[in-house]
Amino acid sequence: MSIQRRDFLKATMGAASVLATGTTWAVAGKKSRVPIGFQLYSLRGEFAKDVPGTLRKVAEIGYSGVEFWGYGGTPNVYKQWTAERLRKLLDDTGLKCCGMHVAPKAIEGDTLKRTIDVNKVLGNRLINVAAAKKYMESVESIKKFAELLGEQEEKADVQGMRIGYHCHPFDMKRFGDTTGWQMLFTQVSPKVSMQLDTGNCVGGGGDPIAILKQFPNRVHSLHIKQYPGAPWTPDQPKWLEIFKLCETTQPIEWYIVEEGDAGGMGFDIPQTSLQSLRKMGK
Repeated sequence: MSIQRRDFLKATMGAASVLATGTTWAVAGKKSRVPIGFQLYSLRGEFAKDVPGTLRKVAEIGYSGVEFWGYGGTPNVYKQWTAERLRKLLDDTGLKCCGMHVAPKAIEGDTLKRTIDVNKVLGNRLINVAAAKKYMESVESIKKFAELLGEQEEKADVQGMRIGYHCHPFDMKRFGDTTGWQMLFTQVSPKVSMQLDTGNCVGGGGDPIAILKQFPNRVHSLHIKQYPGAPWTPDQPKWLEIFKLCETTQPIEWYIVEEGDAGGMGFDIPQTSLQSLRKMGK
């Protein structure tokens, strides 16, 4: 998750100019389009006002799934909303749960069991720690975080779940000739999923293309967020390369858009983002 800025998006969107490529991905000899989900943090204002209405609108826009945010291992997923109630809304709208952003405490100790149980009800298997700034602040704490993720992934894996970590700009902090993000994923179990966020990565000085090349077979869901130098415009080489790497070197299951108004209000930006991706063949 990251702060959404309408002005930034207006400057970089190039909304009407996008490329039609018809790109597909291959799994076991079959070709299919990678489904596109939406991170609900970018609609948090709307969600707070009207949970059913927000999910209906996301489905009407054309997204295939939604990713929940801010889960801390509690009995309810969001305020008074249980996993069972949310699952009914998802089923009614035809949406899938394509992921959940959780606080570190949601996977620590015995709390992991509840987190897994909640996600089973939602029909989701991709559980990503959304931010772990304290764990990512030193070489020693990164090592501890890698151990935690690896240990809990082993427990989750036997139940069909995948534990991962989502990047923010602070994850790109440098430690000598490497970044905290690279240090973490060099040490952590290869079963731990890398949820790369393109905009957050670049915002911290990282290079999403270089990371995708360095760590193949790690990205199950990619957060799509435009960044300076890579708007969605015709023949934009950076996006062509990102999508190609995801669809040829990664076990990509979802593209997840995280773009919206600064307060999480309004559906114009989410709709324009999906329209742009559709015109690119996504």
